[in-house]
Amino acid sequence: MKGLNKCSHPVEGNLKNIREAKQLQQQDEPNVDSVYYSGPETERTLPSNLEGILNTSGNDGLAIDHGNEDESYSFGLHDESDSSEDEVAPRNTIGNVPLEWYQDEKHIGYDIAGKKIKKKEKDDKLQSFLASADDSKNWRKFSDEYNDEEVKVTKEDLKTINKLLEGMAPHGDFDPYAPYVDWFKWDVSKHPLSNVPEPKRRFIPSKSESKLVKKLVLAIRKGLIKPKYSKEEEDEEESVYSLWGDDSNSMKKDGSHLSYIPAPKPNLPGYEESFNPPLEYIPTQKEIESYQSMNEEDRPKFIPKRFTSIRSIPAYEKAVKECFERCLDLYFCPRVQKKRININPESLKPKLPSRNDLKPYPVKCYLEYRGHKDAVTSVSTEVSGQWIASGSLDGTVRIWEVETGRCLKLWEVGEAVKYVAWNPNPEYSILAVSAGHDVLLFNTGFGNEEVKKKTKELLCAEVPTTPDDTTTLVRWIQDEKHEGARLRHFKNVSSVEWNRNGNYLSTVVPADILFAVSIYQSLFISLNFLNLTLRQSKSIFLHKLSQKCTQPVSFKLGGIAVTSVFHPTRSSYFFISTKKTIRQYHLEKGKLMRKLETGLKEISSIAVHPSGDHIIVGSREGKFCWFDLDLSTKKPYLTRQWHKKDINNVAFHRFEPLFATCSDDCTVQVSHGMVDSEDLNMNPVIVPLEILRGHTSSNGRGVMDCKFHPRQPWLFTAGADSVIRLYCN
Repeated sequence: MKGLNKCSHPVEGNLKNIREAKQLQQQDEPNVDSVYYSGPETERTLPSNLEGILNTSGNDGLAIDHGNEDESYSFGLHDESDSSEDEVAPRNTIGNVPLEWYQDEKHIGYDIAGKKIKKKEKDDKLQSFLASADDSKNWRKFSDEYNDEEVKVTKEDLKTINKLLEGMAPHGDFDPYAPYVDWFKWDVSKHPLSNVPEPKRRFIPSKSESKLVKKLVLAIRKGLIKPKYSKEEEDEEESVYSLWGDDSNSMKKDGSHLSYIPAPKPNLPGYEESFNPPLEYIPTQKEIESYQSMNEEDRPKFIPKRFTSIRSIPAYEKAVKECFERCLDLYFCPRVQKKRININPESLKPKLPSRNDLKPYPVKCYLEYRGHKDAVTSVSTEVSGQWIASGSLDGTVRIWEVETGRCLKLWEVGEAVKYVAWNPNPEYSILAVSAGHDVLLFNTGFGNEEVKKKTKELLCAEVPTTPDDTTTLVRWIQDEKHEGARLRHFKNVSSVEWNRNGNYLSTVVPADILFAVSIYQSLFISLNFLNLTLRQSKSIFLHKLSQKCTQPVSFKLGGIAVTSVFHPTRSSYFFISTKKTIRQYHLEKGKLMRKLETGLKEISSIAVHPSGDHIIVGSREGKFCWFDLDLSTKKPYLTRQWHKKDINNVAFHRFEPLFATCSDDCTVQVSHGMVDSEDLNMNPVIVPLEILRGHTSSNGRGVMDCKFHPRQPWLFTAGADSVIRLYCN
């Protein structure tokens, strides 16, 4: 190695240093001392490895004392001891005790025998001054109060201090310019250290840098970061201003207000206010006389006059008055900043899809079903969509064939029919009809032999005779006349609904219908004074068709029940609507799940979306509400008034995104209601499509009921004009 070849044996270097020390020893001692602190004469400073040699005995320089501490330093850094001053035990015997405690004492600590160690006598200031004048090396000495001794700074210490002050290495043998040793082998190897392909991040702009640039751009736009202008540019900008410009858009702020609003400026003078206006601005004498006959409000405030020079202009008569009015204007000026936003009204409208893209939906009347003699109150479609059933106020129930319009069956009930509902289970051919106090279960006789047999066995089964509290409210009676069953309630039934399996049937008995109960066969009292909660608990009943049993729904409704609906996908969920609210109950757990506040005056009907997550509500005031149950809110998602009169019924299509509302104004509103059950962040898309007309009014009533075809985008409507209409696409 190159660095090792330059190094010589330590003994040879030591002999050379001895010869140099002899030459320097012949010189005067004061001159040698002055070398270490004189400063500029750095040529005469002794090497650090010669100090121990000069302090040895009077030999020729060859007799080396190996016990000398200074001499061991001359052989290089490899002979230096690793011990430091911290490892040497202190000579102070008082321990870790403040020296102030022995300040007034004559001793300082105790020895091993327990005797006092007296302090050394110190020279006074006069003696120390004389000693410093006689001894040139006295500046190197200082007193160590902790160990009570006098310490002298050696030449090696001075050299080390000087080197540290100059920023050099304290050791004398340190070579700052040592030759560079190239440790890396530059030979070409067969295999590289790494053959990994270039990563993709080296070819893509840095995302962190782009984020930093965006932050800087936003800060510049907001004015947080402003460009630095020179003083000359700032002076030029301040010196230039608009002489006749309006300062209404000025950005200056005086600091006295939160936002600076400039005072309104008076109008600038025109040609009329000139002392020498054109002739066409000067009124004639007739015009001046006509001004006098005008009212003060219509009279011009200033009449122009012509003067030959400015000297001849008299004092202005209304100067004080106009100045006072100007001060009033400034004082009563409203300090309100109004920002006008220019927005196109068309941009605020929601972007709705085209009606052509939302087809198919019912547009025109295709077929009419005539045969009833009074208003048709209700219609219901069979599961396959081949037949429909209708009930009328004339006390008849008819079944029609959809495609031909023929009446296939007719039942005379004897009372006005309020509601008809076809069983949704295709294994049974049962039709539920509410007429007065009774709910009739008819065997329609449609379907194959297996369906007819199952239906007959189910309806002709014997009613169990187990004693129950509900027997006084609802009784199961075998109807031999119509070959079915009859559920006789204690008062009129308003609505009938099946669950999705067709095994359960719910009936609603409005609690506001009063009836009398005989007490002791002579006293009749009205139920008006009875507890409202008792009447509410006896207004909704659940009937199990397979076991022919009835159970009242014992929930506190908080109002009069209007209608009830089963959940389309979950059998245990049950919806009950009162005049103001809609409540969702869990039948198995017997608790309230959700309460919806409609904000309507009176609810007339409700319908549940086939997914079970949305509800539409119709009211007696012509308003329609849409509830999104996924939003977990009590208020409706959408409220619209599409009808002028009462809404009698609302209905959802089973497969198509369609729903309809029918009203007493003889119209039916068909709308598109798209719901995405997978994406919960997407709101329902509700678009009005068509207004269907054709029914006529009778006794103030219009369209009584509407139902969609179970498979086709067709709509059946029942009117007060005793006609049933089929609207197709």
